[in-house]
Amino acid sequence: MTSDVKKLPTGFGRLWTAQTVSSLGDGVTHAALPLLALTLTRDPMALAVVAAAGTLPWLLFGVLGGALVDRWDRRRTMWVADAARAVLLAIPAAAAALDLLSIPLLAAVAFLLGLGGLFFDTAATAYLPDLLGRDPALLERANSRMRGTQTAMSGFAGPPAGSALLALGRAVPLLADAVSFAVSALLVRSLPAAPLPVPEARESLLRQARAGASYVFRDRLLLGLALRPAVGNVAFLAVETVLALFAHERLGIDTFGFGLLLTAEATGGLLGAGIASFLGRRLGTGTALTCTAAVEGLAILGLAVAPNPYVAGLALAVCGAGMGATMVLAPSLRQAIVPAHLMGRVASTSRMLSMCAAPFGAFLGGWLATAYDIRTPLYAAAGLLLAMTAVTASMTDNRRVEAALRAAAPSGGPGHPESAEPDREGAPASGETAPERLPEPTA
Repeated sequence: MTSDVKKLPTGFGRLWTAQTVSSLGDGVTHAALPLLALTLTRDPMALAVVAAAGTLPWLLFGVLGGALVDRWDRRRTMWVADAARAVLLAIPAAAAALDLLSIPLLAAVAFLLGLGGLFFDTAATAYLPDLLGRDPALLERANSRMRGTQTAMSGFAGPPAGSALLALGRAVPLLADAVSFAVSALLVRSLPAAPLPVPEARESLLRQARAGASYVFRDRLLLGLALRPAVGNVAFLAVETVLALFAHERLGIDTFGFGLLLTAEATGGLLGAGIASFLGRRLGTGTALTCTAAVEGLAILGLAVAPNPYVAGLALAVCGAGMGATMVLAPSLRQAIVPAHLMGRVASTSRMLSMCAAPFGAFLGGWLATAYDIRTPLYAAAGLLLAMTAVTASMTDNRRVEAALRAAAPSGGPGHPESAEPDREGAPASGETAPERLPEPTA
């Protein structure tokens, strides 16, 4: 029986539910945190500090965090991170109730929430292949469902809920997110334990982190997969920086219309996540990734020349569809071909590259709009995306993808064509019983 007709194991349902609840809470806080900051100050720089604080952990500790995840039990890392974030949110909630909120406190909370997210997201990325037996088709289906749910909860349902809860009291949305983290922690705690990562004897944390980063840069397929979101973030942040101004000045869109414009992009993202597996089967994963990247570039070009809000909304929906499909196909492929003992470091290195690129894109968009024209950042972004598509097309083509999947298959020996070490299971940590075996996907 082929993997196309296998069912996702029961444990995935619990992980999916945990992510759904947590994403809803994330959406609530995503809307509430800047609104809380706005009740304290109107200083744009102070508001920017709160907004930027959540991204700093990836810039400062991304690769080191991945190395730690590769040393730790991944299931335990996930539920501890969520439990810690639930407790953390009680602090600003209490401060809000006692009228003691401040910008430094909100910035510190945003930073620590981001740090918890770093460990949870990296551990979840590394855990999922073990849960699904590293089956590429199952990974695509699972990532498609999780990506679609994350978009729906954090992009559609969460922000309006956060605004509504804030009207009931400044502490209410923070407490709601704390509850979501607590529920997620309990669900993750009930998941089957994965084999513990193999300890790499006598190697420092820094050396292990460097080994993970080097693994990405020495492998053309993994490097191509990492370059797409990195260059994409430069382009998308250049657009996002001026999008509100572009919509107002060139398209005549008011505040409500701008919200609808963003909703169009999110709707496209849901569609793209839903059809990603179909595209991968129909075109091959490599060709599908090249096509979605080209679609993103052409869609941004269409946005730049859009004569009215309807064409602009359609362009953003198409761009969102390309992004949604890419964000299912690329992580699924990476999870299928990277050895388990390197998964955390490879995932965090790729994520760090994309996060580091984002501030540069924001600066680029602002500078181009100031020096030239409000459309210039959009043209530049489209050019970057299309150039990236051309450069990475041969790095992630079907031939290279299929060779990597064959090498990573259980019968293919080592977990990756350039890996000289087999992917072995570790022993239980001291004081723990042997982990419950992960269930095999049922027929």
